[in-house]
Amino acid sequence: MNRAASLAFVVLLVSLPLWMDNLYFLHVLIVAGIFIVAAMSLNLLLGFTGQLSLGHVAFFGIGAYASSLCSLGFEIHVWGDTTVSLAPKPVWLSMLIAIVVAGLCGYMIGKISFKVRGAYFVIVSVSFAEVTRLVALNWIELTQGPMALNNIPVLKLWAPGIGSIDIIGKVPNYYLVLAVAILTYVIIHRLVYSQAGRAMIALRENEPLATSVGIDVTRFLVLATVVSAALAGLAGAVYAHYVRIVDPDVFLFIYTVTMVIMVVTGGKGTLAGPIVGGLIFGILPEVLRGFQVIPEVQWVVYGVLMILIVYFLPEGIVPAVRAAWRRRLDRPGAPPTRPAVAAEAKP
Repeated sequence: MNRAASLAFVVLLVSLPLWMDNLYFLHVLIVAGIFIVAAMSLNLLLGFTGQLSLGHVAFFGIGAYASSLCSLGFEIHVWGDTTVSLAPKPVWLSMLIAIVVAGLCGYMIGKISFKVRGAYFVIVSVSFAEVTRLVALNWIELTQGPMALNNIPVLKLWAPGIGSIDIIGKVPNYYLVLAVAILTYVIIHRLVYSQAGRAMIALRENEPLATSVGIDVTRFLVLATVVSAALAGLAGAVYAHYVRIVDPDVFLFIYTVTMVIMVVTGGKGTLAGPIVGGLIFGILPEVLRGFQVIPEVQWVVYGVLMILIVYFLPEGIVPAVRAAWRRRLDRPGAPPTRPAVAAEAKP
């Protein structure tokens, strides 16, 4: 049933541009898809290791700036007449560099914060996000500061028999974001169901017990942080080459809050949770926009809905739906259900 539903959902997403002629709605789906990728990366930390990152937007913004700067090229003065310059690189290479840079920043943050326990990771992540925002705002020679980086090149792909294809416009970018989202899902799925993923879940469930059986806490938490940061950097790079303009507002704290809302309401610690939460809270503001009488009503309804979901479905939408489905199948006369997979166990 799960595989059939997942396949039907993917087929629906792939076919959507074929019958959806509303380009603005496609734009909403593209932006929602980018933040779903970022939310899935956050879920690897929050849901599968139990580590709350309130500065996750830093990796998103680093990916956006790194990819933009590499594709545009830059020259900065380091000391006196000494300059450091980089010629413009192909967009695909710039995106790979952005992933590596974001992953290295995740490694640095993980190494610093996981040497100690408690809330230090939250503090370090928030501080790191604010530092990156201030750097982007004030290092005008490199980032253009509040004037923003603009005219960012679009991604070019090569296809046999067709040649070079510019990923520009709503439909090509929709399929690009869909491909990135599927790739992110597959990476996280493979990691969660691997030996390293089982170690991460063990640390989430009972860290002292996991440590007592020989699981290296710092090693696996840093691994999760690196993968999570790299995927968030990928989301930021895709965002930059879609909107083609990046400014320091990409580091705003509200984007981290949006990712956390998507993960928590959808169901943290589940693979589908960020997708469901992202679709609901990515599309909902635009749906409410057409029914509002007073501008503030849109956000009041948004907040009330979020509170109701958290109150009545504290584990999230996906775990609640899964539990209801299992109760239905476990009724007398219904076929027996298969045991739940450990990686999908509730946090």
